[in-house]
Amino acid sequence: MNVSPRLVITGSGAVCGAGLGVAAIWDAIVNGRTAVSAIRQWDATRWPVSIAAEVNGVDNRTLVEDRKLHKLISRTDMFGLYAAGAAVQQSGLTVHRDTLESGAVAKFNDRTGVFAGSGGGAYRSHHDFFPLLTASGGDLQSFGRELGATVNPMWLLKNLPNNVLCHIGIRHSFKGTNACITNQCMGGVMAIAEAAASIRAEEADRAVAVGHDAPVEPETLLNYYNLGLLSGTAVRSFDRQRDGTVFGEGAAAIVLETEAAAAARRAPVLGEFLGSGCVSEATGIVDVCPDGDGVARAMGLALADAKISPDAVGMIVAHGNGTRASDASEAAAIRRVFGASPPPVTAFKWAYGHSIAASGALDLVMALHALREKIVPGIATLNSVDPGVAPLPVSSSPQAPRSDTALISCRGFGGMNAVLIVRAAAGSSSA
Repeated sequence: MNVSPRLVITGSGAVCGAGLGVAAIWDAIVNGRTAVSAIRQWDATRWPVSIAAEVNGVDNRTLVEDRKLHKLISRTDMFGLYAAGAAVQQSGLTVHRDTLESGAVAKFNDRTGVFAGSGGGAYRSHHDFFPLLTASGGDLQSFGRELGATVNPMWLLKNLPNNVLCHIGIRHSFKGTNACITNQCMGGVMAIAEAAASIRAEEADRAVAVGHDAPVEPETLLNYYNLGLLSGTAVRSFDRQRDGTVFGEGAAAIVLETEAAAAARRAPVLGEFLGSGCVSEATGIVDVCPDGDGVARAMGLALADAKISPDAVGMIVAHGNGTRASDASEAAAIRRVFGASPPPVTAFKWAYGHSIAASGALDLVMALHALREKIVPGIATLNSVDPGVAPLPVSSSPQAPRSDTALISCRGFGGMNAVLIVRAAAGSSSA
């Protein structure tokens, strides 16, 4: 019987409205600072919702140094490439590779995978056609004649959903197994889960996994508003007054390796990836099971994959998107799996918004940092816990984790639910 190798995390990177880098985001979270403010990317004063957690004050050259590449990639791609680059740098992968002989370098590159998760719903690309459609007055023949002279020839390249995947490989010469997952909110967590599965299946010795998204644009915002999912003020996870979510943007990435591969190059370890679970509730596009069936089953699968019992979990980072139905059903799932005494529960979207495909990856990176700091951050926007979700150990104040293990929950359209479980490295602390 083959025993799956232990998987360790040797690098992480992140960017979102709350900060550039993991340390900056953590500082915002523990000090109760939210990045949610008035939208700056376009004039949203006439939109039904005009707030989001945008990445402001960061130059594109900071995100992606190569200015030529800026013409070929989109805003979400820049976030993804930055986060992945930061994770690779912290892991020391390329520094170690530079010490190897040429034959070993080739093998190292062939055994290094890349997995990217994106939302796949970038309506911003449609806007390039609007001026010409207006000028043609609905005459499609006229539209077709002028199309080539009006739309940027790089339009297709800039809107490919796998840009982050391919440019990570190009930049770092990683040539191993790979996948690009475009599954709305689930993209980032599924990229991480698939990266872990590929390493366990011995398809790679290590992999970079990243989730990225930039949903703050007019059409996406209007669509979510019309579905009744957006708040005009804040994300208030599990609060009595919660009324919806708020968009955020950004990316997060980790480097996963077998324990043996990390030890062979004496790499510092941030934590351990223990397991994952993913299910569908088979309900509808935006419907959720009120009893939290999908979340509970995903938690059960993740715990089984991690080979731990519920009482081994020290903290839960909930999806906590602030919508009434999702929060209530997620709370029901937590009670179903963990019984009358769940570990401390928190959520981070109040600080950096709901970044769709990046959300689960961001939550995992910050959960791992929270374990290392031995703090379960409070939900700063939580004023009064909704009696409908109680009893639930959520708080606006920091709590202490019960152990060194965190469970991260992520939900998406179509009844999708995924859960990841990670453990902090023994004796680790970022202090």
